[in-house]
Amino acid sequence: MSVDTQSNLFEDGRMAVSAPRSTPDSQALRDRLDRLLETLRNSQTMPLSDRDVRMWQTIVPNMTRWLPEDEANTIRSEFASEMERLGAGETLQSVE
Repeated sequence: MSVDTQSNLFEDGRMAVSAPRSTPDSQALRDRLDRLLETLRNSQTMPLSDRDVRMWQTIVPNMTRWLPEDEANTIRSEFASEMERLGAGETLQSVE
């Protein structure tokens, strides 16, 4: 197969890779964080595995970086409060 034949595989877009988004969708972030907070609020015991607790403690601060500062601070505070209430403690990663 010649190089010309191989390049034809990509010309019609069948194999094209879409460009990654440079900025996450703020509403999608809010929706995901709202679902997480709602799950935590409605739980009497920790609904997450230890692994998931560690994951969310890293992800929440990173996800909130894409939101307005006041909103991000509120979400991080609520998350920390719920984690504390459910016995996971406040070990959130700092956002810089």
